[in-house]
Amino acid sequence: MDEEYDCIVLGTGLKECILSGFLSVNKKKILHMDKNQYYGGESASITPLEKFYELFGRTPKQLGSSKDWNIDLIPKFLMAQGELVKYLIDSGVTRYLEFKQVEGSYVYKDKKLFKVPADEKEALATSLMGIFEKRKFRKFLLFANDFEPDDPSTWQGVDPEKTPMKEVFAKFGLDANTQSFTGHALALHLNDCYVEEPCKETLMKIKLYSYSLAKYGKSPYLYPLYGLGELPQGFARLSAIYGGTYMLDKPIDEIKYDENGRVCGVTSQGETAKTKMVIGDPSYFPDKVKKDGQVVRCICFMDHPVPKIKDSASCQIIIPQNQLGRKSDIYVCVVSYAHNVAAKNYYIAIASTTVETTNPEEELQPALELLGPVIEKFVKVSDVLVPTDDGSKSGVFITTTYDATTHFQTTCKEILDIYKRCTGGDLDLTTVREDLEAAQRE
Repeated sequence: MDEEYDCIVLGTGLKECILSGFLSVNKKKILHMDKNQYYGGESASITPLEKFYELFGRTPKQLGSSKDWNIDLIPKFLMAQGELVKYLIDSGVTRYLEFKQVEGSYVYKDKKLFKVPADEKEALATSLMGIFEKRKFRKFLLFANDFEPDDPSTWQGVDPEKTPMKEVFAKFGLDANTQSFTGHALALHLNDCYVEEPCKETLMKIKLYSYSLAKYGKSPYLYPLYGLGELPQGFARLSAIYGGTYMLDKPIDEIKYDENGRVCGVTSQGETAKTKMVIGDPSYFPDKVKKDGQVVRCICFMDHPVPKIKDSASCQIIIPQNQLGRKSDIYVCVVSYAHNVAAKNYYIAIASTTVETTNPEEELQPALELLGPVIEKFVKVSDVLVPTDDGSKSGVFITTTYDATTHFQTTCKEILDIYKRCTGGDLDLTTVREDLEAAQRE
């Protein structure tokens, strides 16, 4: 291990594996280590069932075949036309994965669930709004889907860089309820700060949702067979193809710095690998991160689908914060044996939110009430850790803890940001695309 590397990556969570793959593709010599014996870190899928129970210090129950369970620790879905899917396609990682569409996206209002309307046809059919509001919302959706930030003829008097989103809502006369599900279930904002910000980002998010929905129908979300743990492994393979070296079960003894405070090496089991750059998850850098809130997640095993959603093998549910007088949304993601993550006829529902009180589990109660009888539930409260600096002086670039959302949009934004900070340039996957094209010609 006494070699020099362009970058040492610590932890095999999805963010770390994607960055490792991208750096390897762009001719960087990478050493990737993880103190765990498995890929995925925080974003792992745990199998068999006994191993999952072990993580929570519980005695396993007999729930079908133990080997059929692949349980995500962090629930997320992929937007069909989102950044992560583009990464998977452009890097060729789709060769190692299979996906299944999530069957529906729902929003909670007045203790009922409604399918999220995302196109003009659904806008007119939904019972989420009255007849006059439906027409206003349909006009708004047509505007959002035609909107191009570089084409003023599509703006209808709105300035993408200056007009706040609340003024766009007012322009179309949308009521508070419509604004709420538009901002939280279509644009997938975490809170209501966006209404004061320029409308460009929100309109592009709504457009992405509509495009993703149009790709397959039913919902805009995809989910990998055998769980999210397949994603980091796919990008780890990409890194290995381009020369990256992987080592699991490697405890990190020390991260070394020179006299100027710049990282210069990583020591594991008495051996030191030299480097001028390190990327890693917060668990490796307790002295360089700070707590920025908490997330509570409750993983539930069930033998039935969500009662109010007819025979759906998978779905996403968003409970907007204003429905419960909260500051942050509650998310529920449901997957099942149909995705090879549970034994036959079993379902996994994971509810999550940003902690706001001293009783985190109680905060999830409105979501748990939607699920019907639950066989087992596992609750975990995690600190949200963020780096205390941007890494420019130390050469240490730290990812943040995963947020409460059930989609990867915020994750992808962070990956691009770290890539730019540690390389000084924008992501370029030209090399791997050319290699893939050359392999196809052969």
